[in-house]
Amino acid sequence: MLDVVVVGAGPNGLTAAVELARRGFSVAVFEARDTVGGGARTEELTLPGFRHDPCSAAHPLGISSPAFRALPLERYGLEWLQPELPMAHPFTDGTAAVLSRSVAETAASFGPRDAGPYRRLVEPFLPQWDTLVRDFMSLPLTALPRDPVTLARFGLVGLPPSTWLTRRFHDERAKTLFAGLVAHVMAPLSGFATGAIGLVFALAAHARGWPVARGGSQSISDALTAYLKDLGGTVHTDYEVKRLDDLPPARAYVFDTSPTALARIAGFGRYYEGYRYGPGVFKVDYALDGPVPWTAEQARVAGTVQIGADSAEIGIALRAASREGRAPDRPFMITVQPSVVDPGRAPEGKQVFWAYGHVPSGWTGDLTDVMERQLERFAPGFRDRVLARAIAGPPELAARNANYVGGDIGSGAVSGLQTLLRPKLSLSPYTTPHPAVFICSSATPPGPGVHGMSGHNAAKAVWSRLREQS
Repeated sequence: MLDVVVVGAGPNGLTAAVELARRGFSVAVFEARDTVGGGARTEELTLPGFRHDPCSAAHPLGISSPAFRALPLERYGLEWLQPELPMAHPFTDGTAAVLSRSVAETAASFGPRDAGPYRRLVEPFLPQWDTLVRDFMSLPLTALPRDPVTLARFGLVGLPPSTWLTRRFHDERAKTLFAGLVAHVMAPLSGFATGAIGLVFALAAHARGWPVARGGSQSISDALTAYLKDLGGTVHTDYEVKRLDDLPPARAYVFDTSPTALARIAGFGRYYEGYRYGPGVFKVDYALDGPVPWTAEQARVAGTVQIGADSAEIGIALRAASREGRAPDRPFMITVQPSVVDPGRAPEGKQVFWAYGHVPSGWTGDLTDVMERQLERFAPGFRDRVLARAIAGPPELAARNANYVGGDIGSGAVSGLQTLLRPKLSLSPYTTPHPAVFICSSATPPGPGVHGMSGHNAAKAVWSRLREQS
């Protein structure tokens, strides 16, 4: 009999498997797709030689993840590449605010009135970043905080809505960039703990950057898989699990799936009925005949570029998708251009580029034209560079990855108490009604992102239970 079976070979499932195998448990992973990866894959979606990331591409939380940093993933091929600028937010006048590794450079891009307020916001937390991120990403209490004072100070700043936090800024440039940071998790700007979301992304950029993985996000999943196999674990692909009986006997089962899928497979009935999924996304992967023609010079060297004319426009777009049930006329968009730092992702002189905008859950329309009109406001002539597109709305995203219910790439709404307490209001979110069944997906704390911490935290709950049994 195996000690542990893991269902789902996304970053969280693979991290949980690695953590358990490192502690001497026998582990097998079962994945429905023909390759490992979940939200960290790389595929030729458009033309031969163009290597795209179907979901995550830039990894501010990945490089800062305590789980990943504790593993020898570089030995298995993972190499982080840092663009000249982690992120840029262009404006229609041809200028841009930036999120730089340097706090001073970032503050200067906001203008003189907001340089000081921004420095006072982030500088107190930066010296304690490694401890803070460990405490923040281990919530709820899978471990006692290492620095409870800093964590409490962070909570005082971050738990109120981001609109409260941005009151300290005078001008629109800082407010807009920060609103875009919050919108990475598709949360309304006025929501609970949205200040913390924006602040975490900003601090991550200053502390460790917003890198891409050389060769694509698949490198993260492949490194975890290779390390797991060296530890004696096994991985089975093309293996869809419809019920617990489909799996071999084990002392524990860990699911890197949505709560909905887990309830169906394990026969939990309506146990997760109150769990809410968020808006979907509409994503376009592009093969380009050269770089994006951004008007703002800073955007040409940034790995990630946020698109939204001002904080009001971003707020309107988020409300349309999350509350009004319609696609926005001018969507807030996150774009990533890996080729600025990893030219091997495309044939010589060409580039890969992706962009997504928020849409209602399950939306079946086509946002391509609206997104490209929005891009043309900041990069005139963009359409002339397009060689091919791969389009994926909520139905296509959900078909590719069953965890993306309704096209929600965060595997659950990041709003209200569900921002921190997910998938149930519980201090033991990784356990389930069955004592041998656990959940480790992005539906558990700390939530969305390629960081493996949900798997890391769940593994702690599993080995505690297995130790009790021995």
